[in-house]
Amino acid sequence: MIDPLMIALAFAAGMAAHLLRLPPLLGFLAAGFALNALGFERTPTLDAIANLGVTLLLFTIGLKLDIRTLMRGEVWGSATLHIVGSTLFMAGALFILKTLGLAMTADLGWTALVLLGFALSFSSTVFTVKVLEERSEMGSLYGRIAVGILVMQDVFAVLFMSATSGSLPSIWALSLVLLWPAAKLMKALLDKVGHGDLQVLYAAFLALVVGYGLFEAVGVKGDLGALVVGMMLASHPSTVGLAKSLFHLKELFLVGFFLSVGLGALPDLAMVVMALLLLLLLPIKSALYYLVLMRFKLRTRTGVLSTLALTNYSEFGLIVAAIASTAGWLSPEWLVVISLALAGSFVLAAPLNAAGERVYARLKQPLAGLEASTLMADDRPMAIEQVDAVVLGLGQIGSGAYLRLIDSHGLRVLGVDNNVKKLAAHRAANRNVMEGDAVDSDFWDKLVLLAMPGHAGNVYALQQLRKRAFAGHIAAIVSYPDEVATLRELGADEVFHIYDEAGTAFADDALAGANRQV
Repeated sequence: MIDPLMIALAFAAGMAAHLLRLPPLLGFLAAGFALNALGFERTPTLDAIANLGVTLLLFTIGLKLDIRTLMRGEVWGSATLHIVGSTLFMAGALFILKTLGLAMTADLGWTALVLLGFALSFSSTVFTVKVLEERSEMGSLYGRIAVGILVMQDVFAVLFMSATSGSLPSIWALSLVLLWPAAKLMKALLDKVGHGDLQVLYAAFLALVVGYGLFEAVGVKGDLGALVVGMMLASHPSTVGLAKSLFHLKELFLVGFFLSVGLGALPDLAMVVMALLLLLLLPIKSALYYLVLMRFKLRTRTGVLSTLALTNYSEFGLIVAAIASTAGWLSPEWLVVISLALAGSFVLAAPLNAAGERVYARLKQPLAGLEASTLMADDRPMAIEQVDAVVLGLGQIGSGAYLRLIDSHGLRVLGVDNNVKKLAAHRAANRNVMEGDAVDSDFWDKLVLLAMPGHAGNVYALQQLRKRAFAGHIAAIVSYPDEVATLRELGADEVFHIYDEAGTAFADDALAGANRQV
């Protein structure tokens, strides 16, 4: 069982972080350290909850991940180059600390140095995806690149764990190829389960039984199985609903993960000093990310924000270190050091990512010389022809508004979304759409706005329009009633609650409001 005090303290710390406009996960980490100080220890129940959270997270990542993303040079190439370069750099830095006589590094041989370098080269999938989700940036180009790199890193970690486990996967692991044709059956059932409790149960069945359980049964890491099964279903249109059905369950279980990180660390002074030194190395690891990414002709903003998202240490690094410790290659004290460095990197990275656009604005000019003269096709600024209205976000509401404005009002409309799957369907219908991002500061030098989905995007977009003294009519949609007042204060003329307004009514009423101003 979990002590009620754990839940109470986790909620109080998460709420405090929220009130301070920090990600709640920082509060959960703080709660873990506080519980540690109070004498609490990790329990099998808490570890099971944490593992469930990570498994469900990887499954939902798979649901949103196009396999073609992993095949792109900027993803697999960046992941491979960075993990090699970062491993060598971290191992070299630790060797220098050893020659300087730092106590904890005194007994490290070359095998231990390389293993530590490898463990510290990873970035956190859990943290990065949480940050991207809070910013509504999972579908953006930089978000897709960051997540793709993380998935490649997870694959490298799983391969390492399999190679060092002392036993090879079962011969039955070859039967996993049958999942490929079985995906048709899984998709067919997805059409039948509907949108209620059965959908939630089916999602859990796919992630925990078909994915995790089946892979573990044949000697392959279960987390990888959850990711693979999710990716097999990614092309199905119902996966959006499937991911949403798991969202709150996943979020709840991930609280256990962040608590367990804090509870796992019981440091002495030498360990704290070592962890602080590792945090001092983090900016160089990040700079290496940026240099590698820019080799693939990305825009400065894409490189900066991808780098910020990956600026942390990883829970998989902690797992790699644990395996090395069990094998006798590392002392157990290094698990505590890496736990502290992991938590510290989260504390530093959370506000850094929250201020990502401001960081980019400061670095845009100094880093301009590293930007290629010819950018990658998907990351080039796009020239926009004259239009009467721009619809940001092409979900059900945005798509309905887009079609209504064209079919019933005869306007020239541009649809914008950062989700390439949504754009593909619209392009197949010969509609005027483009890939864009509402929180891209460069984007606002080119566009005006009619409708915006997503509260984070709404707030940022309205701030950008206010800076540019935009004089047109602005309409927005919100998911929760308490978001209405915020958008009106920022200058939105019309704000509609998403569950009260269908796409057609949204377009009609927004247009009527604009006409009244003429």
